[in-house]
Amino acid sequence: MTTYTMAQALNQALRFAMDRDDRIVLLGEDVGKLGGVFRITDLLQERFGPARVMDTPLAESGIIGVAVGLCMYGMRPVAEVQFDGFVYPAFEQIISHLAKYHNRSRGAVHMPMVLRLPFGGGIGAVEHHSESPEAYFVHTAGLKVVIPSTPADAFVLLVAAIEDPDPVIFLEPKRRYYLKEDLQLPVQGPPIGQALVRREGTDVSVFAYGPSVKVAMDAAAQGAEEGRSLEVVDLRSLVPLDLDTVLGSVRKTGRAIVVHEAPRSCGFGAELAALIAEGAFYSMEAPVLRVAGYDVPYPPAKIEEEFLPSVDRILDAVDEALTYR
Repeated sequence: MTTYTMAQALNQALRFAMDRDDRIVLLGEDVGKLGGVFRITDLLQERFGPARVMDTPLAESGIIGVAVGLCMYGMRPVAEVQFDGFVYPAFEQIISHLAKYHNRSRGAVHMPMVLRLPFGGGIGAVEHHSESPEAYFVHTAGLKVVIPSTPADAFVLLVAAIEDPDPVIFLEPKRRYYLKEDLQLPVQGPPIGQALVRREGTDVSVFAYGPSVKVAMDAAAQGAEEGRSLEVVDLRSLVPLDLDTVLGSVRKTGRAIVVHEAPRSCGFGAELAALIAEGAFYSMEAPVLRVAGYDVPYPPAKIEEEFLPSVDRILDAVDEALTYR
């Protein structure tokens, strides 16, 4: 067993996939010689050469446009946009072409592309470096949206995303890049579209993904000391969503809390709350509650901890859910 950070597990996943398939190419700003701003692509250009690990200009729409073209010619590009807030100039390519080309071509052309996107807050960064844009992608038919929370899942899900015939938005929780785990690579794990119950519980189901899973687990541990049993479900992918596991957990506990960093209004928590209400209404003992970011632009680093979901905010929601009898 070797100890890997999430960043190292992602690097190993890219290396593993590229060793097996010479159609896989990496492209993005500084992914080559520098190895990426978070070193996710470290030493990969040295191993595979500049024709397969390509530095690009600072033009996100160009990165995705080139990747779409590579898909049309039978390649399997893995594109990186350096930060979450930099993806917006590429939206036209993602929404109008990447997500729709398979349908537009009546199934003749696949788009086996992965967009790697470091996302979320908690690193003390400046504006445009700490956003959570997942709801935009979830709303766009034709895209899969995958979010790991551990080094093992980072490896498993990235390899699966690269092998998938459809476009995958792969959101990497940058505040968890240095989370460590002992692994024997290549590690096996559940496929895209299968959630994991990270902790069993009986009182309240807490649904989280990406950077919020650790916060939910910490809340569950503290809640246990106070006599509250929280079940933590790591969604792992938002599209496709493992609704069976979600509803199964809610039917057991009768209460649900959704946690995410994105602003509350029209966030993914709202969709999950609606799905739970539709599918498990007669099992519910309380309304579905959301612990999320506030409906404001992402704040300066000095006060970002007030914006992000915390253990205390989750436990406050647990107390509220348990007041319904």
